[in-house]
This record gives sequence, C-alpha cells and structure tokens, in this order.
Amino acid sequence: MSSERQFRLACGRYSTGIVVATVLDFEGEPHGITINSFTSVSLTPPLILVCLDHKTRVLEHFQPGKLFGINVLNEFQREISDHFASHKRERFNGVEWKPGGTGVPMLPQGLAFLECRVRNSVPAGDHDIVIGEVLEARVEEGKPLIYFAGSYRKLES
Repeated sequence: MSSERQFRLACGRYSTGIVVATVLDFEGEPHGITINSFTSVSLTPPLILVCLDHKTRVLEHFQPGKLFGINVLNEFQREISDHFASHKRERFNGVEWKPGGTGVPMLPQGLAFLECRVRNSVPAGDHDIVIGEVLEARVEEGKPLIYFAGSYRKLES
C-alpha cells in the first residue's frame, strides 16, 4: 500500500490547469476556491466536474440546483490562484469580478469561463465530486497557468 505522501507525489506528476470555482451564497455574497481537480465529463449534455475537500467552507454553497462559475486561469494569474487557495474567509475582498450571464461571479482575464448548475454531488473519500451542467461557456486567447510537481509552470511554445 502506498503512503499518503507517495500518492500525493505520484498525482503531482500529472500536470493540470488551474481554475477558480465561484459561487454566491444565499445572501448574494461571492465565494471562491482554487482547484485543479476539474475535468469535462460529457458533451451531451455538457457536464463538468470539480472535487471539493470536505474541510473547505465553500462546499456548503455547492448544493443541487445552485449556480456556480469556473474560471480557467491565464499564465499571469498566479496571484489570483494563490489568493483563492488561501485560508482567508473573505477571499473576494479586493478582487475584481463581474456577474456572468447567470449572475455567478466571474473573474476577468482568464482563458475560459463556464457558468454551471450543480446537477449532483457524490461523496468520495475526503472530497465531494460536484457535477455541473454547463449553461454558458466563453473562451479567450492566452496560455494556461499550469501546476506540476508542487509548482506553477508556464506552457512553452
């Protein structure tokens, strides 16, 4: 059996892009979290998934039927990634954002923007797998912020 550290190191050898998942709480306040466990699931219907740790406070806002956003970060948005990965309670303080077409918080200057509705979530170990149906999608030009082996990287051209 592999140790938790070895498992983490092995998974870290898979390079991933970085996204910030955003959501409004029941009072209309924005919340967000940096995640790299994000993938497309289905084209018809258009579905994505994100994995959220049970310990994160933002998980409570990802309920069935709730709207949320996915912001795929650009290579120069490392500070945004770090900011939303922090343990700060008010992660949107001092962060520029606009409501998307569905009203969810969307961050400027990213590579792609998805507005989704939570279809369902599935407990899986210490995380929940949140499946979202994509309602709106938009893309911009640029290069992705990459995470590999515990460090941010840039895509070489």
